[in-house]
Amino acid sequence: MRLCRIQHQGSSQAAFYDDERIVPISAALAAFNRQSGPRLDLPEGDDLLDFLPHGAGFAAARRLADFLTVDPPAVPAAATVRTAGAELLVPISRPNKIFLLAGNYADHIREGGGMAAERAETFPYVFMKPPSTTLTDPGKAIRIPAVSPGAIDWELELAVVIGRRTKGVKESAALASVAGYTIINDISNRKFKPNPRRKERPKDAFFDWLHGKWHDSFCPCGPCVTAADAIADPQSLAMQLRLNGEIRQDASTALQIFPVAAVIEFISSFVTLEPGDMISTGTPAGVGNTTGTYLKAGDRLEGSIASIGTLTTLVAAE
Repeated sequence: MRLCRIQHQGSSQAAFYDDERIVPISAALAAFNRQSGPRLDLPEGDDLLDFLPHGAGFAAARRLADFLTVDPPAVPAAATVRTAGAELLVPISRPNKIFLLAGNYADHIREGGGMAAERAETFPYVFMKPPSTTLTDPGKAIRIPAVSPGAIDWELELAVVIGRRTKGVKESAALASVAGYTIINDISNRKFKPNPRRKERPKDAFFDWLHGKWHDSFCPCGPCVTAADAIADPQSLAMQLRLNGEIRQDASTALQIFPVAAVIEFISSFVTLEPGDMISTGTPAGVGNTTGTYLKAGDRLEGSIASIGTLTTLVAAE
């Protein structure tokens, strides 16, 4: 089951996502209740957490999804939206926290000139992005910052949506806290240097890197969330990023140094994870910085992950 949020008929709505068509949950529910015996009730609103694992409406949403699979014409075409023309919104509108991993694929570490350590010898490097200003809807444009426009890069990543309050969970049980999976493109400014005439300090390079992650619009997310029970193994998902139709990243989540469950264990050991929090699990090799290929206005990014979909992102000048 894949769920999305769309702007439709003047409001944001929760919907079932398919590569060809999108069915608002309200339309699916109306069709189900017309044709079936016992009526279904679902929470109102566009909060996808209500319809994903751990949500109050998950069982009913699953029944609706099965109903649509068995009888697609039950919902009239006029009540659906063509996916290609839909105005998609970020799946989780206001997560309290977005955590992202740096250096979770050995080949990406090596392409940047680093040495990849074995898992037992290190720990996940985690940073954050401000949700309210970095999240960007599917199909919308990121903005190349006027303050530092010259080295804007892409990073395709599998993202985890947390479904229940979690603290101190062990790796063996960590996936039970997941509501679903989506896609994030961790847009990065590789050469941001506030105050170029500054007096250098020992930590400047680190903060240059960190500040380069925080620009407005630098966290495209979507196009949907795949319910956790539909992905048996998050470590077996093919992932591919295209820039203007050309493949730039082509890998699998199997290559992660720290798998999803280990990342959840690590973060929850010292931070309480809340429903809707997102964890973006790092990017594989193939980023633009390796070849000096950076984003420019007019570019088009398409990041695909198996079992989820394709996140399309445009590029514009600020």
